[in-house]
Order: sequence, then structure tokens, then C-alpha cells
Amino acid sequence: MFQQSIHLIRSGARDLADLLLPPSCFSCGGEVSAHHEMCAPCWRALNFVTEPYCEVCGFPFEHGTASGPTLCAGCLRRTPNFDVARSALRYDGASRRLVLGLKYGDRTEGTRTFARWLARSAGPVIKGAEAVIPVPLHPFRLFRRRYNQAGLMAGALARELGCRFDARSLYRKIPTPSQGGLSRRQRFKNVRSAFDVRKARRQVISGSHVVLVDDVMTTGATVETCARVLKRAGAARVSVLTLTRVAEPMPWPT
Repeated sequence: MFQQSIHLIRSGARDLADLLLPPSCFSCGGEVSAHHEMCAPCWRALNFVTEPYCEVCGFPFEHGTASGPTLCAGCLRRTPNFDVARSALRYDGASRRLVLGLKYGDRTEGTRTFARWLARSAGPVIKGAEAVIPVPLHPFRLFRRRYNQAGLMAGALARELGCRFDARSLYRKIPTPSQGGLSRRQRFKNVRSAFDVRKARRQVISGSHVVLVDDVMTTGATVETCARVLKRAGAARVSVLTLTRVAEPMPWPT
């Protein structure tokens, strides 16, 4: 509830700023013709994830195969906890600027656009989704950062899809260190016990198709852990959507 209230206040402030300030590109800050738009050079620099990709985790392949749908090496070795994952953009210089601006620079005006990109990247795999859930921040970090970037995208995506926004069921119970600089194995160990579903909300999750939203998929450790606890709480299907992803196969740990 607190996060939703803060989001409404910030959204109102942004709408007021839109009336008073000239429109600017939400990537570089350059001049654009309307609010919530990107300038042409920033738009051209984006590298969207398109087919062919792994049918499960969405890892983009350089070349297609004649045999039709395929899985990446990691998903062939072990099926991940989530049912499917899709990402809008490859993580590179252009998309990194979007993520850092959204995460640390208060550049939240692109949230509505990001939600449309997420919906488009997911296509039919999220058909029938009942709730959109953001990867949560620990309350200490949320207090310092003032908003959860995944929560802003998840809220906008829920409105885009016409389904429930749920920022209450999944929570981060341990204030883990940043994943930056950690190896793949260290990342999985770092978040192994970090998340859970509130007992009072398990009935809401049980039997539902939920969409889990985050800003970046690097090793997949965070979304894997979140999907595991959502499935343990009874979720029938967990679809993962991230704004960006590192274009490396996911060797899920055994």
C-alpha cells in the first residue's frame, strides 16, 4: 500500500511537471516533440530481443534452426522454476542507460513505454495472466531509493494488460548485498533464501498465473528464486518479464 501511494504521488508530480516543463527524451534528456518519448538517435540505438530465442528462458539465438522451437543449453540441462521468460531489450550500452536512469536517476517517465515493450515482447505467453508482481526491494533499500523500479513497470504493465497489480504477496525478507560483481554461483547463493510469499497472501497466489517483472536478467538468479517461492505458494504458472537481459545462456545450477 505504501509503495502504491508513493507511486500515485510521484505520478501526479510527473504529470504536473509535464505541463510545466518542455518534453525531453527519457534516455538522454534531449529535446523531443512530446512527453514520454525517445529521441530518434536513442531509439535507433536500442537492440530489441526478437526471434529466434529459447522457448523457455528467452535467450536470443544468433541464428534460427530448421527444426522449429528450440531450447538453450541451460534449459536443456534443467528446466527453470519459472514457466517462461521474455525480455524486451538486450542489455548493452543503450539499454543500460535506460536501466540506470530508471533505477537511480529518477528517469521514471519512460515507465509506460517500458510496459508496452514488455507486453509486446511477451505476446501470447502471458495470455490469461491474473496478476503482475514486481521483484521486491527490501524495505531498507526501498526507503533509501524511494521507489522500486520493478514496481513502477509492473504497475504500468498491469494497467496495460487489464489485470491485478500485486505488490504485497512477494517480499524480500533478507537485505542481501548487491549482485554486482558477484559470480554466477555467488549470485544464486546470495538470493537463495532472500524472498518469500506472505502467508496471508498464499490463497491469492494459489492456482494463479502470475507475471513476475524485473529490470534486468543477468544470471537469472533473482527471478529463479522468486519463481520458486511463488510455485511453492501454489502459483499455477509464473511468467517472467524483464526490460533487459544479458545475452548469455542460463546454465541453471543443479
